Amino acid sequence: MDKVRKQRGNIVLHKDRRGGEECIRVDYSDCQAIALLLVQDTDVVAIEDGSGYIPAAAFRLPDFYDRYSPHAYIDYSRVYVRHPKPKREYTLPKGYLELLEQKRYSPSTVKTYRAYFSDFMEYHKGRNIDRLKVADINRYILYLVNEKKISVSQQNMRINAIKFYYEQVRGGKRQYYGGITRAKEYKSLPEVLSRNEVRRILSCLANRKHRCMISLIYSAGLRRSELLNLTPQDIMSERMLIRIMGKGKKCRYSLLSEKVLCELREYFKEYRPQKWLFEGETPGEQYSASALVKVLKEAADRAGIKHRVHVHMLRHSFATHLLEQGTDLRTIQELLGHNDIKTTSIYLHVTSAHKSSIPNPLDSLDDS
Repeated sequence: MDKVRKQRGNIVLHKDRRGGEECIRVDYSDCQAIALLLVQDTDVVAIEDGSGYIPAAAFRLPDFYDRYSPHAYIDYSRVYVRHPKPKREYTLPKGYLELLEQKRYSPSTVKTYRAYFSDFMEYHKGRNIDRLKVADINRYILYLVNEKKISVSQQNMRINAIKFYYEQVRGGKRQYYGGITRAKEYKSLPEVLSRNEVRRILSCLANRKHRCMISLIYSAGLRRSELLNLTPQDIMSERMLIRIMGKGKKCRYSLLSEKVLCELREYFKEYRPQKWLFEGETPGEQYSASALVKVLKEAADRAGIKHRVHVHMLRHSFATHLLEQGTDLRTIQELLGHNDIKTTSIYLHVTSAHKSSIPNPLDSLDDS
């Protein structure tokens, strides 16, 4: 890991003024490799006291990032403001959203259904959707698969959003959708991090909040949404458990690590969250899911991990590592909140504990 860090420097971008003109100041911490790149950069007008200067009118962040990211970690938070995308307005049939709420669908499912059914209505704009035939709907799904290249899981979710309207809102019969062929999703084995990779990722998280979030996901086997929905009251230190509101509003309990508990106590003193355990820049506002993804990705990059790392891998790693250290499958099922133990048993195909002790037939050829 130290070798990886030495190979790349650090750049911090600032808005500044030089000679009465707006510019971008590039602080590079006296890294000779970056200094050489700045000297060769035609956009840089001056280099003074460990900083390069680029006129604001000539600065393009994507171009700068492409040139320098292979050589340095770039902090551009001081020059780039992410503007929120305008929220799309959905005009859905009467009763659609109301019934979703009455049936207590999760907020994420409601959001997905309203978006997908809105797309369905947009595609059939000018037509009465109550008069559409199964063949019309099948053509729409085929269009999404062939033209939009949607995934198998998204295909099935979009079908569910459509079925909800015709079967639940309008009260139609289930056979109304008899002609739609459900796609079978390829069941790949879960992607898992090694213990060493988890250790390296955590060591690259200098920010205490970030370290607490990633540690909690791994040490309790949480889904991303489950972490973001935690409140301070869900950390039950007396029992060393975490209370989790999982999928389908099912409550369960998982492990609370002593190391994480110590970190959380320091975190709480520093940040003082008001509503959620982990909040964004605005007090009382839930931490962003996309920001969490970025935190993990950047930590994995700093740790020198070359393969793709995503948040759910931490949950998979939790289950696999428990299995490898001898925890029974039924207990892991309860900790993960799986309804069916068959779902949990897939980790038997991932763990290397029993496989490493199997004699290789090649090694025993000379003995026969």
